[in-house]
Amino acid sequence: MEIIGGALGKDIHVAGILNFFDIAKDLGYETYYLGPANSIGKFIREIKRVNPDVVAISYRLSPETAKELLVQFRDAVKKAGLTNRKYIFGGTSSTAEIAEQINIFDKIFKGGESKDVIIKYLTGKELKMSIEFPDNLVERIKWKRPILRHHFGLPNLEETIEGVKEIAEARILDVISIGPDQDAQEYFFHPELQKPEIKGDGGVPIRTPEDLKRIYKASRCGNYPLVRCYSGTNDLIKMADIYVETINNAWCAVPLMWYNVLDKRSNRLLKDSIHENQELMKWHAERGIPVEVNESHHWSLRRAHDTIAVAMAYIAAYNAKQIGVKYYVSQYMFNTPGGTSPKMDLAKILAKVELIESLHDDNFKTYRQVRSGLLSFPPDLDMAKGQLVSSIYLAMNLDPDIVHVVGYCEGCYIAKPSVVIESSKMVQQIIKNYKMGVPDMSMDPDVQARKYKLKEEAFLLIDAIKSLGHSKEPLTDPNILCKAVEIGLLDAPDLMGNRYAKGEICTKMINGACYAINPKTKEPIYEKERVNCIKEAVI
Repeated sequence: MEIIGGALGKDIHVAGILNFFDIAKDLGYETYYLGPANSIGKFIREIKRVNPDVVAISYRLSPETAKELLVQFRDAVKKAGLTNRKYIFGGTSSTAEIAEQINIFDKIFKGGESKDVIIKYLTGKELKMSIEFPDNLVERIKWKRPILRHHFGLPNLEETIEGVKEIAEARILDVISIGPDQDAQEYFFHPELQKPEIKGDGGVPIRTPEDLKRIYKASRCGNYPLVRCYSGTNDLIKMADIYVETINNAWCAVPLMWYNVLDKRSNRLLKDSIHENQELMKWHAERGIPVEVNESHHWSLRRAHDTIAVAMAYIAAYNAKQIGVKYYVSQYMFNTPGGTSPKMDLAKILAKVELIESLHDDNFKTYRQVRSGLLSFPPDLDMAKGQLVSSIYLAMNLDPDIVHVVGYCEGCYIAKPSVVIESSKMVQQIIKNYKMGVPDMSMDPDVQARKYKLKEEAFLLIDAIKSLGHSKEPLTDPNILCKAVEIGLLDAPDLMGNRYAKGEICTKMINGACYAINPKTKEPIYEKERVNCIKEAVI
């Protein structure tokens, strides 16, 4: 099969047709590239000379000029008796609309079509889902790295189901994370405790396994995205079993020390919730399902200083490993707490990465997942788009396996399918640009200095927690972890007034980093001093 192609008229834009030719060559086509700015006469001469099976025309200038030029091209083709082959067109959306009116083109590309759409046209074959779209996390990452994930759940079940189908058909997102409402998370198995007046509060009102099955069925089109859902805050294992049965839950996301009386997302006591969360990790580990312990950023969201965030990233991963998790999803939330600078953000995240990945062995592998901080999105939507772009561009320094896209509108309202798709496309372009090669921001001297300091302080805190009891595994012992919260080794300003925590620590953003400070002097307290003061007070 032979294709000739180039830009028509005075158009010098040829990147699109060259990309098209690259795909065609890989599929065995013989291509003849005519270059930019070809006259109609030249096209006719080359069609006669080569006698190709396909003629590819590109035109990206004004639609007004396109109409007259394409009519002339069509008439010249007919006059020369060259209609016995396929003609295809590529351009902008506006010139493509003109091309549709000319009635000569077999296929029209408007720009932005995915590679599989082009392959389908050139081969005449639908891509096979089982080969092209792996149905589990590990294989999906091997197939396409990084994969894109977005949270989605509207207050109306039917609208959520329709939205999932629309997102899947857009073929841009690899993982749809279903966001259930509060009653679904806490009282799925206790309908008598659900409150009709808050139905849909915080997400989609999932009430039965059939609701989940319908959501999953809606996703079985387009690029067949993986589907997952956050763990419940009560009846954790019963809920997990339903998720696996109904949506083939791609991975489990569960905190270590939250979804309880600390954040008031359930009435579970801290010690009980730690044990139950560990049991949920174990349940998934036994079934080979990846686990994410979304712990560290919960402390940062409550303005804990950076040392606690780094230490808890390690402790969460350590728990997963000890419990038997083989595939661990490490979520790294940027822009948290508010006011964190890009340099200090990268330093903190790199400290987490190095501590977590020091646990790697043949039975424990982590996958890096990056995301923007929800609270960092301004209410001005144009500025919010800038925040999404800058945050993910910085996060790409981690060479992630998963990019958790946060819709740019999330600072104002829940993302509908159009915003999910738009935000994902923005991130897709960031990834494409980044892969072309950029300077290594991680080697900045300030980033390195802060990273090493945070690792040093995190180990001081970890050792202090280990010293609280005589357990063989203190970092996985619910009693010891509870004690660390009770005496203030693990603390955050937003826990003030919570009778299950100390709630006395003061923190402050200084030069873009979050420090524990002396409430009187407002000066930083470094971890050795802070830990020693707490231990002396306890003794």
